Amino acid sequence: MADIGTLVESIEERADALSTLGYKVRFDLTDGGSILLDATGGTVDVSTAEGGEADTVMKLSSDNLLKLVNGKLSPMMAFSTGRLKVQGSQGVAMKLAGLLDA
Repeated sequence: MADIGTLVESIEERADALSTLGYKVRFDLTDGGSILLDATGGTVDVSTAEGGEADTVMKLSSDNLLKLVNGKLSPMMAFSTGRLKVQGSQGVAMKLAGLLDA
């Protein structure tokens, strides 16, 4: 299980790429916790806000989120194999996937 602080740092390291997202995405971790990525307003704010408002919610394990952010797991592969579940806007999820793959 990846540490939530490590996850937040990993997402923040990708802030430049993610700043063009323009939406809020919440990662609900199946092994506990929640991370809110707020990329509205041209900046990226990452916090551990439980149940924060988001355009899209992605449910996955902390290990899989770390792999996604570090480019070791394809977002499409994670989704198609059931390791990633998406609630809300599929378009936002696709845009995020494209930014993570960049």
